[in-house]
Amino acid sequence: MSAPIIVIVGRQSEKASGVRAEAYASGQRYYKAIERAGGIPLMLPPMPELLDGRLIDLIGRVDGVLFHGGGDIDPRRYGDAATAEQLYGIVHEHDEVELAVMRAAINHDLAVLGLCRGLQILNVALGGTLVQDIGSEDHWLKFHPVSLQPNSRLAKGFGTIRPARCHSVHHQIIDALGEGLQVVGTTDDGMLEAVELNSATWVVATQWHPEDTAHEDPEQQNIFDELVRQAAAGRARR
Repeated sequence: MSAPIIVIVGRQSEKASGVRAEAYASGQRYYKAIERAGGIPLMLPPMPELLDGRLIDLIGRVDGVLFHGGGDIDPRRYGDAATAEQLYGIVHEHDEVELAVMRAAINHDLAVLGLCRGLQILNVALGGTLVQDIGSEDHWLKFHPVSLQPNSRLAKGFGTIRPARCHSVHHQIIDALGEGLQVVGTTDDGMLEAVELNSATWVVATQWHPEDTAHEDPEQQNIFDELVRQAAAGRARR
């Protein structure tokens, strides 16, 4: 059996070099973490034109999806008006494609890992809302431990109930939880850091960035290993 295929939704990029004209891109750390886990990472371009059914059909033929970090989600996507001056990086195409792919992945019961913005996409896709700015830099470019619920999928995936060095780079957080989501991880100061979707086989998300240190921290790499294992198990079930 071939290695599990994990789709990563890319970004529009003005910084990519070595290509002609505009580019689609995403960070190599995600791809390398999936490759170390034995999976095959593929980038999906954020093209709303593909939402005519072609994209949804493709999602039904892969084994897992990773949603990574990035700019903020347009508050209108969760029924709010933009009120925080700190909002940044809002791109209509990113929101539209990622929300559609998240809902399709859940409908197909694929293995899903959401990271930072990916956690927020999961929450908004399920009808939840966000705090537009937490009003603190305590979780911007900071390392901290996270306490996970002992019986959670994430605790099993990380191999511990308290991953020690979790790298946070966020100024937003979940406000109202999306339908079916459960909080399974918090920081010592009470910040929500991890959720899971109870009705799915394996749909999990962290507010921190395990890909940043996965190359040197086995605890953080563990969650990518578990994503690939769950993707392989899902393929076997289907």
